[in-house]
Amino acid sequence: MARVAIVTGGTRGIGEAISLALDKMGYKVAANYAGNDEAARLFHERTHISTFKWDVGDYDACIEGVKQVEQDLGPVDIVVNNAGITRDGTIMKLTAEMWNEVIRINLGGCFNMSKAVFAGMRERKWGRIVNIGSINGQAGQYGQVNYAAAKSGIHGFTKALAQEGARYGITVNAIAPGYIDTDMVAAVPADVLEKIVARVPVGRLGQAEEIARGVSFLCSEDAGFVTGSTLSINGGQHMY
Repeated sequence: MARVAIVTGGTRGIGEAISLALDKMGYKVAANYAGNDEAARLFHERTHISTFKWDVGDYDACIEGVKQVEQDLGPVDIVVNNAGITRDGTIMKLTAEMWNEVIRINLGGCFNMSKAVFAGMRERKWGRIVNIGSINGQAGQYGQVNYAAAKSGIHGFTKALAQEGARYGITVNAIAPGYIDTDMVAAVPADVLEKIVARVPVGRLGQAEEIARGVSFLCSEDAGFVTGSTLSINGGQHMY
C-alpha cells in the first residue's frame, strides 16, 4: 500500500515541486494550501494530486485537516512542513502583528502538523518529517528578524523532535534552501537580486526541483539512518 504524504504549502513554488517529486516516487500526496483557491484548482487539474485547504497556523484546523486526509487517502506517513510567509521590515518598522503572523505560520505550523501526525507514526513505527528552514535562519538577514527567528527555530525544533522520534522509526530532518527561483524571490527588486546572486558561489539561483530532490531522499526508505540533520541547499552561499 502506497505511503501517504502531506506537503504544506504544496500547490505552488517549492511546495509544488515537492508534491510532484513525492507523487513521482509513488506516494499518495495531499497538497495543503491556505488561501489561493484558483492556484490550487489549476494545480489539481494539471497534476491530479489531491488538494486540501487549511491554515497550518491554526492547531485545530491541522488536527481536522489530517483527519480528512487520512479519511480520504489513508494514514499519514510523511509530512513536509513547507508552508511559510514573509512580512519583512526592520525592527523599527516591524509590528507585533507582522512578528506574530510569521511565527504562527512558519514555526507554529511545524508544531501543529507534527503534533497531528506523530502519535500515528509512533504507533506504526515509521515516519518521515521534513521541515523547510532557510539560509536566513542560519545566517540571518537584514529586515527579517521575524522570518529568521522562525526558520532558526525550525532548525532547533528538528533536532529536538528527532530525538523523540528515533526509537520509533520516525526521522525528523530539515532542509535549508538558499535563494530559489520562486515567486517569493521574484518579488525582490532586480538590483537587490543581482547582488544576492553575486554572493552565490555557483553563480545562479537554485531551482525548486533541486530542493524537491533533497526532500525526496529524506522521505525515502534509504534515509532511515539520517535524522536530526539540516541539509543546506544554497549553492555554497553559506557553509558551516
